[in-house]
Amino acid sequence: MQPAGAQKIVNKNLLLLHGTVIIWGFTGTLGKLISIPATGLVWYRVLIASVSLLLYFIAVKKDFRVSKITLLKFVANGALVGAHWILFFASIKLSTVAVTLVCLSSITLFTAIFEPVINKKKISRLEIMAGVLIITGIILIFKFETNYTKGIIAGLLSAVFASLFAIINSKLVKDHQAPVIAFYELSGAFLWITIYLFASSGFNQKMVPDTADIGYLFLLGTICTSLAYVAGVYVMRELSAFRVALITNLEPVYGILIAFFFFGDLNKMTAGFWAGAVIILSTILLYPVTQKQLNKRRQRRIAKA
Repeated sequence: MQPAGAQKIVNKNLLLLHGTVIIWGFTGTLGKLISIPATGLVWYRVLIASVSLLLYFIAVKKDFRVSKITLLKFVANGALVGAHWILFFASIKLSTVAVTLVCLSSITLFTAIFEPVINKKKISRLEIMAGVLIITGIILIFKFETNYTKGIIAGLLSAVFASLFAIINSKLVKDHQAPVIAFYELSGAFLWITIYLFASSGFNQKMVPDTADIGYLFLLGTICTSLAYVAGVYVMRELSAFRVALITNLEPVYGILIAFFFFGDLNKMTAGFWAGAVIILSTILLYPVTQKQLNKRRQRRIAKA
């Protein structure tokens, strides 16, 4: 049993995470509304987010200096962040917001596999079971949504990168403040994407935003990135990477509802899509209940021993 004070802190972080996930749910809609290609879109996103965080540090006179080794770690993790977002928006442009967000739910499975390996801890059978159920839902979607194969593959790869950088951040946040981590990782993502765009001659006419894009990009870079990213990293001080990934999987619920409001995406979905989505979302909602029951049984066995 956790002390009342500790549980209160956890609940506060859970509430903050849910609010962050709602904001993330809006990014899919923004990605669909912005006309710029996925790589250019993410380049603007991390540029705006990095600048906004830098202005914040200057305004509050915060010291954000780190050691060279720490800087290299942040910049390296920024490559994972950039890859995740590029594939995320590429998936949206190749399929629909709903398909992409449901594919992103596979973060739970990847985290259940990667986290024990990276952190050298015992693999949880319950986490693996939850992950398998989620991947079953994704297979159902894959089977029936054959028009969106490329989008689904991009969405799953995006989830792999998201899982990896979340696990790494759950370790980094123990020693560094969330805004500092966010600034250097987003700046790192900007650096890597800039290098890629130069190498691939990506700075062309397609990179020029129109009037509507400018407003959407500003909203995406500030509220949906710098603010939400800092909050997402901050909660990892109290919550495990798997639990963060599990709650993040509620993003499809918020994102699909938002997308339906803007685009009516629900009308494009088959019965197979909804069967898969129900399996995924049911797993997300039932996991904490099952975990709580298992913990109670474990405590009873210990008490009887």
